[in-house]
Amino acid sequence: MSIRRLSGEESMSLFSLLKADQRPIHEILAEFNSTLSRNRHFTLCSYLLMLLQDNKVLTTTERLIAFSLLLEAYSSQKPASNPFITFIINASCDEGSIKVERAFILQLLGVDSSNSGKEFLKQSASDYVQGFDQSLHEFPPLDQLQQQFSDKVHPKPYHCLFKDGSVRNVVPDPDVPPSCDPDSSEFDLRPGAKPKLGTGDKDEAVVGLLSNLSLEGLSPHWIRPLPPRLPILDGELVWLNPDDNHELMWDYGMCVDTSRGAAVRDLIAKALKGALAPTQQEQVLLELGNDPKLVYHCGLTPRKLPELVENNPLIAVDVLTKLINSPEIAEYFTVLVNMDMSLHSMEVVNRLTTAVELPSEFIHMYITNCISSCVSIKDKYMQNRLVRLVCVFLQSLIRNNIINVKDLFIEVQAFCIEFSRIREAAALFRLLKSLE
Repeated sequence: MSIRRLSGEESMSLFSLLKADQRPIHEILAEFNSTLSRNRHFTLCSYLLMLLQDNKVLTTTERLIAFSLLLEAYSSQKPASNPFITFIINASCDEGSIKVERAFILQLLGVDSSNSGKEFLKQSASDYVQGFDQSLHEFPPLDQLQQQFSDKVHPKPYHCLFKDGSVRNVVPDPDVPPSCDPDSSEFDLRPGAKPKLGTGDKDEAVVGLLSNLSLEGLSPHWIRPLPPRLPILDGELVWLNPDDNHELMWDYGMCVDTSRGAAVRDLIAKALKGALAPTQQEQVLLELGNDPKLVYHCGLTPRKLPELVENNPLIAVDVLTKLINSPEIAEYFTVLVNMDMSLHSMEVVNRLTTAVELPSEFIHMYITNCISSCVSIKDKYMQNRLVRLVCVFLQSLIRNNIINVKDLFIEVQAFCIEFSRIREAAALFRLLKSLE
């Protein structure tokens, strides 16, 4: 259950219910259930208990409403589930309390049968106090009530010694006698008494208690000294505390002239649109060879890779080779494996397998896509042409030990059987049989 402090809105809502002494009590209880969250009932009732522990904080009508809320918060459960039942029973037998309060609590508990059922809750707290007739009520002793509610009264809870050292939030004024009625004007006439607070000041003080005080009380701050350090034994590592005196590192590459890479960017832009002349291809390969970092500034992105592969496969191979350690290489591989199968794309993949170490998952996925493309194509001429290219490509991978045939044996074998009429497929099938 939540025990955090009351918010300002909760404090004002709860206090407005206590001040509604002209409204029927059952309406106040209904508003309490509808406007205040049930998950906060325990905290709200704990603050009410804090106010009720001192008879001078609340007026008589406010106290009657507060006791009604204490019981209403747990009315839907068994009485034994109400954590405040012990305080309520003790309050009904407190000789220092006024009779109207004790009688009202007994009626809430269902002990006083002067009024049938809960009819008295249809009155306002003010009307109940004005119409109270002491002769119509009986006040049983505490032991009788404890016996009657023996299954409901909780045993005395355990108190931690440290918690008992805290001071209560509300401390009674030693100059005010216990029998003094806070509603009576006689409080102002006592010799040497302090001036009585006005109604507005008192209301402000109560709201301040609800908003600012903690249920844990005003506990002292317990100081715990640091434990002594044990001596360092021979062979034991000594704890190091590195200093935080960091020095600034200057990036001497800032504001450096990047015009040298402008030529490469221009040539790459042309390479995306069409085949470059041999001299232009040599210039790109030479510039990238002299400064491999230019590949990160040449303007190529994964989305543009298919255009470079189809128009200039040799440049694509060189760029991908230099990007192999880049964090974005996975995106380039994803685009390459998903692009339309062609002679140039297979050439790029075949050259990459001999230049760098490619992930086996990428190679397997590319082979699967190649086989799927051959099966799905409708044009017989194009199909035969692509099947020949794929078979030659697979033979090259197998002979160079780029792929493990066992991983793709069933898929490749089915492909060879389906296109066994083609000479290259039959040759690939014989190669597979020789490796079994």
